[in-house]
Amino acid sequence: MSTDRIAFVTGGTGFVGSHLVEELLRRGYGEVRCLVRSDRKWLKGLPVVPVQGTLADRKNLEDAVRGATHVYHVAGLTRAQNEADLIESNVSGTVNLLRAVERAAPDVEHVQITSSLAVVGLSDEAVADEQTEMNPISAYGRSKAQMERALLGKGLGTVGEGGESNDAVESVDWTRRLPLSIVRPPAVYGPRESDIYTFFKTVQSGVCPIIGSGRRPEISLVHVSDLVAGMIDLAESGPESGEVFFVGSEVFYSWAEIQAATTAALGRSALTIRVPPAVVPFIGRASEAWGRLSRSFPPLNREKADEILRACKMCSVEKVMRATGYRQKISLETGIRDTIEWYRREGWLN
Repeated sequence: MSTDRIAFVTGGTGFVGSHLVEELLRRGYGEVRCLVRSDRKWLKGLPVVPVQGTLADRKNLEDAVRGATHVYHVAGLTRAQNEADLIESNVSGTVNLLRAVERAAPDVEHVQITSSLAVVGLSDEAVADEQTEMNPISAYGRSKAQMERALLGKGLGTVGEGGESNDAVESVDWTRRLPLSIVRPPAVYGPRESDIYTFFKTVQSGVCPIIGSGRRPEISLVHVSDLVAGMIDLAESGPESGEVFFVGSEVFYSWAEIQAATTAALGRSALTIRVPPAVVPFIGRASEAWGRLSRSFPPLNREKADEILRACKMCSVEKVMRATGYRQKISLETGIRDTIEWYRREGWLN
């Protein structure tokens, strides 16, 4: 039990953050504080301390982190109409939080920042590790790469293709000011997830689109329960400040394996539609155009299509395994079955 520990979580109302909060509570943290805008969403009914505000509210942030032993920064935008919004949220918001921690919680045991495999982008390595160079190809990936550079005091110059610098954020080596680490998840699935969910929904309709052959392993896919357990184990282990860790699956999956696990969980077959890679950019542009018309942010757009085709989508978990003994506990078959059961209970799937 960890009754003497106090956690402050940003992004706790979201998919990964809400599971993280539940795991902190399960482990007996004495107090779990969560930054919320207005709607507690998945936190409703949980014994958490809600803190009203945003990452721009420095005074509220200072009040929220005061006395915290562990800070988990999960909040961030994954897509937006323009790159400036991503940078404001993912770079400036993170720095605002660190400033608040430095002022109000100087004795914090650990601050964990959530980044993404998307920072790797284009790579000659099929499987990325923590030494792989950052070369992101999406606005989201660039914003997370700029965030990492800002935390490590490496400047905010252009990162990858089309990146923009953010002169409003100073470049400070925060690893010398606070004990912090960076976690980079790959693709994450599980209850409450709403992007990969569209794949399950499509298969439920009797169609399974797969790009190319789909037979070779090409994606790290981690169940959210494995991810949050690994995140907390890392933060509690007190890694050296500035360390970066991929926390994902030990196994790399092919889309054929994902299809098989999905159809088994759904209890129905699906017609495999093989999508030629050359068609994917056109689908991304069409989806993005529909998003503009409907004023929504579709999970598939031009940059996401580019990531699907060209970005590194697998990462090694050897470093986190050495650091904490991390192991993938949930198999693909079990994870997809449990996720689909949750979607059905909640009415997301028939």
